[in-house]
Amino acid sequence: MLQRLHGLRRKDSGFTLIELLIVVVILGVLSGIVVFAVTAFNNDGVTAACKADKKNVEIAAEAYYAKVGTQAADAAALVTAGYLKEAPSSTKYTITDSNGTITSTGC
Repeated sequence: MLQRLHGLRRKDSGFTLIELLIVVVILGVLSGIVVFAVTAFNNDGVTAACKADKKNVEIAAEAYYAKVGTQAADAAALVTAGYLKEAPSSTKYTITDSNGTITSTGC
């Protein structure tokens, strides 16, 4: 019985160092592909957020003009008047409202 267990143990082999290195390289390549794919999705999200913020400021400025009869000085005036919850702010893009002219940079 003991000889039989020793015989089975000798035939049992694990992975070689080369096989393990190949697996690590394949996993590294796959993770690199995923990182670049996620970055592309993030850039699309920033662009969509910028466009949505710009449209919100445009709508609030039009509503302000329809109610008051004059153009809002800036986005802070729209917040003060209650047409926006908060002025759009991001480190990746800026939206400015200057007397009815809405401009965006970084979109």
